[in-house]
Amino acid sequence: MFFRRRARMLRWLVCGRLGPVWMWKALLLFLAIAFAGQLLGVIFNKSNVQPAARSIFSSPDAQGPSLGSCQPHTHIMFLKTHKTASSTVLNMLYRFGDEHSLRFALPLGYQLGYPLPFNAHRVKGYRGPRAIEFHIMGNHMRFNKPEVEKVMPADTFYFSIIRDPVALAESSFAYYKEVAPAFRKAKGLGEFADDPKKFYDPRLRNNHYARNLLWFDFGLDNNANFSLALARLGEDMIRRTFKLILVSEYFDQSMILLRHALCWPLDAVVFFSLNARQQKPSSAGGVAGTWVGKAAAAAGVGIRGGLVQAKMPPNLSLTPEQREKLRQWNAFDWYLYKTFNKTFWEEIDKFGHAQMEKEVRLLRMRREDLARVCLRDGGKPVEAHRIRDKNIRPFQSGLVKILGYELQSGLDNTTRMSCLRMIRPEIQYKDVLDSKQFPQFHAIPAQQHSQRLLVAVGGTFIKQEPPRKGRKETGGEAGAGGRTLEEGMKDSEGSHLVRNNQTLVREHEKGRLR
Repeated sequence: MFFRRRARMLRWLVCGRLGPVWMWKALLLFLAIAFAGQLLGVIFNKSNVQPAARSIFSSPDAQGPSLGSCQPHTHIMFLKTHKTASSTVLNMLYRFGDEHSLRFALPLGYQLGYPLPFNAHRVKGYRGPRAIEFHIMGNHMRFNKPEVEKVMPADTFYFSIIRDPVALAESSFAYYKEVAPAFRKAKGLGEFADDPKKFYDPRLRNNHYARNLLWFDFGLDNNANFSLALARLGEDMIRRTFKLILVSEYFDQSMILLRHALCWPLDAVVFFSLNARQQKPSSAGGVAGTWVGKAAAAAGVGIRGGLVQAKMPPNLSLTPEQREKLRQWNAFDWYLYKTFNKTFWEEIDKFGHAQMEKEVRLLRMRREDLARVCLRDGGKPVEAHRIRDKNIRPFQSGLVKILGYELQSGLDNTTRMSCLRMIRPEIQYKDVLDSKQFPQFHAIPAQQHSQRLLVAVGGTFIKQEPPRKGRKETGGEAGAGGRTLEEGMKDSEGSHLVRNNQTLVREHEKGRLR
């Protein structure tokens, strides 16, 4: 009875005071639907919540195909030859060492005493053999093995890169037209090729850019008369020292061989081409925007209002006959190219052509993926003045424009740093590494920085001394210096450059090649 009375009272209260039953039923149904919708929404949102964005550089694709149980090489010496895509290779070394906190054998300026034969004391922080462990050496030098061995450990992996001497001559002529007297006198590369001896004086500073430049960079005499016996001596020295010689024309295949030789992940050898020159003149014209002050004037580059004035690009057109003449003129380089190009393809035969094609495809796919993530303008290189971030504008030198890249906006910090490492120009990257290894040093004055930049791009800014009685002068053109290599030429540390055409033969007899 008690419970029936309670129920009647509740119905009375609900129906009489709080409204009809149907209204409450509707309200309860509404609340049930709302609750179910909220619950389903939470479940739906949970199923669509994406994990925290991971950098593309941490994806499994970054590692590439398995390399087995090998351990990555960390003692590396790269002979950075001129105009061979070597800046792109150096960027890889910079990136790997930077990411793994390795110590670089950095130059006091931007090159390791070039064009003088390398001396260990040109390495910043060097204190004697084995006093400090250096991991990576790769800035421009004229190779001198005994001195390199004072700096680098005994288990160092030596490698370098070569290029067809005709293509190298085209790039060298474009880049060093205002630096090498032999090139400066010629209206175009074809005119130089027709009669190189008409323009070439071996005694003039910077003329080494005009003949057997690879041979010179390997530390050999680029002006010696060609003979097969002498060429084979040079080849023997290179084979005994360098474990791998890459070929610029087959850069992707070279990167796969290098990756396996060094036991590095795929991303370590993925690259964007650096220090590339513009193939066609820009329709925009105008002025290149890099201030280099008196140092640029010393190299013969036109200056107005503190800016480098753009000039017409040099004429690089060649007939088949002129191309053959350039091979004959650069006979030692042509010998090296033919010899080590053959060795290169023998290495690929051992590697396996099918496996090489597979890994090259992976390399190119990975490069496209990283370009899509990292780079603006579809990954195409752009003129320096179009790059808004001045810290990643490539340094401009000579009569051609050097292109660079712009980063995509909106990148997370990790991805942006990895992308930045891939596009940071050589000079700026060297400064970043220098500041990490030697934080106690302060920024160098602007004019001194300009002079060092000129050295970095091949201007070989050498301290000028006032003429002394009895010193022989040659030439007389502004910017050439008018001095011979043998007489009175000193670098910034006062070391004399001594050339001797018999050095190669004599040192071979001693069992030691310089």
